[in-house]
Amino acid sequence: MRILWLLIGMLALALGLIGIVTPILPTVPFLLLSAFCFSRSSERLHNWLITHPKYGPPINAWRERGAINARIKRISSASMLASVLLALLLNLPYLVIAAQTVAMSLAALFIWTRPDA
Repeated sequence: MRILWLLIGMLALALGLIGIVTPILPTVPFLLLSAFCFSRSSERLHNWLITHPKYGPPINAWRERGAINARIKRISSASMLASVLLALLLNLPYLVIAAQTVAMSLAALFIWTRPDA
């Protein structure tokens, strides 16, 4: 089972790192998932991730207070808005845009009700 947790953790970490340079993939949720998986598979990787100067602070803020950085909240909201606008520009079916808008609104509500890191 440890191998499965390790593989999922590595995949989540890779997706999180890709998310740093692509606006489509979120970074922090994948880092949180990788930290969770590494805590069950590799103490060394888990410690590396949570003490990393760049990736550790958002993970620890979430773990300790359920907090999200205000800058990340703004970036997330702007990305969600941009994806809805893109769907409108692409003239996607109304139901697709409506479902996307509802999902993004619920995600934004969740994000903005978290404390600031």
